[in-house]
Amino acid sequence: MKYNLSISMCMLLGLMMVSFGQDRKVENVMQIQKQVTAKDILGNPDYLAISYGGYRKKSRGIQPTIPQLKEDMKILSAMGVKVIRTYNVQPELAHASNTLKAISELKKEDEDFEMYVMLGAWIDCLNAWTDKVPNHYVESPNNAGEIDRAVALANQYPEIVKIIAVGNEAMVKWATSYHVQPDVILKWVNHLQDLKTNGKLSKDLWITSSDDFASWGGGEDIYHVKALEDLVKAVDYISMHTYPFHNTHYNPEFWHVPNTHDGMSDNTKIEMAMERAIKFSQNQYNRVANYIKSLGVKKPIHIGETGWASVSSGLYGENGSRAADEYKQGLFYQRMRAWTNKAGISCFYFEAFNEQWKDAENPHGSENHFGLFTTDGKGKFPIWGLVDEGVFDGLTRDRSTIVKTHDGNKANLIKDALVPPTKEAPNTSY
Repeated sequence: MKYNLSISMCMLLGLMMVSFGQDRKVENVMQIQKQVTAKDILGNPDYLAISYGGYRKKSRGIQPTIPQLKEDMKILSAMGVKVIRTYNVQPELAHASNTLKAISELKKEDEDFEMYVMLGAWIDCLNAWTDKVPNHYVESPNNAGEIDRAVALANQYPEIVKIIAVGNEAMVKWATSYHVQPDVILKWVNHLQDLKTNGKLSKDLWITSSDDFASWGGGEDIYHVKALEDLVKAVDYISMHTYPFHNTHYNPEFWHVPNTHDGMSDNTKIEMAMERAIKFSQNQYNRVANYIKSLGVKKPIHIGETGWASVSSGLYGENGSRAADEYKQGLFYQRMRAWTNKAGISCFYFEAFNEQWKDAENPHGSENHFGLFTTDGKGKFPIWGLVDEGVFDGLTRDRSTIVKTHDGNKANLIKDALVPPTKEAPNTSY
């Protein structure tokens, strides 16, 4: 009897220890996730970042479902992405709020699932996107509601939302449909910082604005105004955009193949052009850094957007700068990740999946083809290696398994790549 009792006591103690261990594991995971802040995430190569839009159709009026968003999050998580960037919280578009809900559900289903969000609040000028003339010196009355919704979501999902970005390319002057002056962005950044000070937002939440390198002082002197200086001091970090892809048309000097390279193979010419593209982005980054330093300010600088399109029927295709193809996209992605990871720079690569709505009337428009995945979930050349490694095994996008584009034939992919024009014979499209 005593022997049986001892066995029972040992079994009970063992069960208690197992249960305690499991509870402790859950507690530790929750503790770790609660402690993770933007400061821990940004610049950390263990937290790869990417820009995300889950739209499958040619209209944003057709919103992705929660199950579809969860599919995407699993795919991104499998490739090592732990931070995504969204762009707006407009009331007619539930994408951001549904993405947060999807992540929250995944975290409940799997205690080890980890995904954080840089939540964008869209900022416009008066009369933006209307038939009236945009007034770039007066802000839209819709901006206040956008900020309020971002605050509400940050408070609803504090374990997920780690950054709020006030505006997307909202200060750069080529955004002629909607741009505002820096004092508008400064106003809302200060508002959010005040909420943090007053305990109405997490003190660990980082506030920024995500904009073109020129808007952050790395371009023309016209941007160097007092409001920008104050904004640099107000944000928690600088989120700058750099697009050598677009500059193959708008600033093509770096892109043309030098005459001295004429005797090289086409593949070598392409690879060296992509090295120049990376140096182009590094130069823009350094110009922003030098401007920030000239103000006597020390702030982290991360890349809020950069990317390379795989298709273009227009300015960047065969009859344009000859920049757009999947081979170059892969070279750019791999080199960009190598540079930024080594340098401790977060890079919200643009973007995860192709989105057809961006140029709905032109299927071959470059804006539709910045994704690392096609709309139906095929992995493009930049991530063929991950497909080979089997990281996507068992995962699907809209019932399609993740396979390589072009049947994985790299030789054909390289053969079809476009060689940039030489300096002696620039393309007439310029």
